[in-house]
Amino acid sequence: MKSSRSRSRSKSNRNRSNNNQGGNVVNRVFDSSGPEGKVRGTPQQIIEKYNQLARDAQLSNDRVAAENFQQHAEHYTRLLSEAQREIDARREEQERQNRERQAERDRERAERQEREASQPAEQQHHQPANNQHQDAPAPAGGDQDSNLVETPESQPKPRPKRAPRRKPKPRNEGGEGQSSGGGDAPEAAE
Repeated sequence: MKSSRSRSRSKSNRNRSNNNQGGNVVNRVFDSSGPEGKVRGTPQQIIEKYNQLARDAQLSNDRVAAENFQQHAEHYTRLLSEAQREIDARREEQERQNRERQAERDRERAERQEREASQPAEQQHHQPANNQHQDAPAPAGGDQDSNLVETPESQPKPRPKRAPRRKPKPRNEGGEGQSSGGGDAPEAAE
């Protein structure tokens, strides 16, 4: 059972290939040296080929060859099932970790919502009765969930009104439908 990949003799390359062997076996191409020469392919292809050779040997009444081919097929069947078991175990572990992460996110979200829901009530309890915090900014957007009453002191001070800017008079080049009066003054009825 030799892999078709050429391998270097370095230790790091051997360690890496042994660590990744579980998930890699399903699609890996093997060269299997069987009784009638090499069989090359993925484990599933090799199993099918050895099963076909075993059927052919049974038809020719060669029980020894048929048993030999069945043993080769069984070897690759075990190899494939072990790799599949490792893949399934990894998938289950990842799903478990994902469920744990999601549960943690849900807990954090629930705690945050709980804090936000209890925060206005806590602020109301911590407000002094004589309104010493007049400089505190009012909640933006008029938070409707809040039970706080807005007082004139908590609202922002109004800015002084400025005179509106006047638009320059439009130039009457063609005289088409434009009045000679300013845009601000109402036109006289005829």
